[in-house]
Amino acid sequence: MNKKFVILATVFVDVLGMGIIIPTLPFYVESFGVSAFTITLLFCVFAFFSFFSAPLLGSLSDKYGRRPVMIASIFSTAVGWLVFASATHLWLLFLGRTIDGLAAGNFSTAQAIMSDIAKDEKERAKNLGLIGAVFGIAFVVGPAIGGLLSRISPTFPFWLVGGMATLNMLNALFNLPETHTHRKTESKISLNPFMPILRILRDQAILPRFVVWFLFGFAVSVQQSVFALYLGKVFSFGAFASGLFLTGVGVIITLNQGFLLSRFWLKRFKESQLELLMTGVFTVGFALMSTSILGIFIAGLIGVTFGQSVLRVVLTSQIVGTAHERRGEVLGAMTSAMSLAMIIGPFLAGALFVSHVRWPFLISGALSLASLAILMLNQRAKAKEVPIVETPGDQTLI
Repeated sequence: MNKKFVILATVFVDVLGMGIIIPTLPFYVESFGVSAFTITLLFCVFAFFSFFSAPLLGSLSDKYGRRPVMIASIFSTAVGWLVFASATHLWLLFLGRTIDGLAAGNFSTAQAIMSDIAKDEKERAKNLGLIGAVFGIAFVVGPAIGGLLSRISPTFPFWLVGGMATLNMLNALFNLPETHTHRKTESKISLNPFMPILRILRDQAILPRFVVWFLFGFAVSVQQSVFALYLGKVFSFGAFASGLFLTGVGVIITLNQGFLLSRFWLKRFKESQLELLMTGVFTVGFALMSTSILGIFIAGLIGVTFGQSVLRVVLTSQIVGTAHERRGEVLGAMTSAMSLAMIIGPFLAGALFVSHVRWPFLISGALSLASLAILMLNQRAKAKEVPIVETPGDQTLI
């Protein structure tokens, strides 16, 4: 079976499961008689544990291969959701999300596999774009399925997702080949989850884009946390309208990463050019979203969606291209950084929204502007590092 098909199918089922539970989880947890704050904690607990587990899983995949890490990660997802579905007490809900978070390497390992099988930089970006497109499709379809399934039973969506993850693991077990053929099995792995991040902080080739990656995740998490609240407060839109907006976002991401990335963006621009262009679009989009004029807000949302869908792929591709044999570790650290952003972002967004409804979008725009400055300075520094060979009568850049 084709390697790309197997890994894309794995990502699709994984993200479809995530999409199915998003509209149903709050109502299921409410049946335990808990507060809204407890419900948000359940979302945070997965991000908290994945922050610690993702870099370690990435290092393990560099040493022992992508296949065993992917299988173990999908297995933890299956067990986590089955525990969640069968919960009779609140602590079992937290246990289910903890189990899933303790081996949260599905997505980053999938990215590592797609990078392993790429022949060059452009194919690597296209492969990562395919993952993003599959992610978008699954995220559009998933919530609609979840809403329908919840009418059967509050727990049915979670049993289904647990079963899907089990089948997903069996698919990987029998059909997923090992793609990381140049493993360094003699290398030592630290159980300290901060070590991969510390190594990146000392790596000047990766550090600037890694900082931009964190700021990017922070800006997105701030915006997403208050999106529905902003629509309700400023435009008096309800849950149905918010769902339509998010469906449109999913469609744009799918089209941009699945088709335009390979057929337009990567043909017309270098990845380094796309970094600057899309970060600029991203920044302007947030500024437009802070308005109370619906047409301008929609234009800003389209800009933010276009910018982030391309930027997510290009940044990942550029960082992975610099990582070489540490690809798995670095992708794990990127997942960890994104998890940290998803933990801190919502708390900051809530406080900002209470102060003024426009502040979250303006802060996201400021973070994006800082990212643009870092990328520009990084590209200038690299341009100055190009060696010059002097020949009689002229100078030639190599």
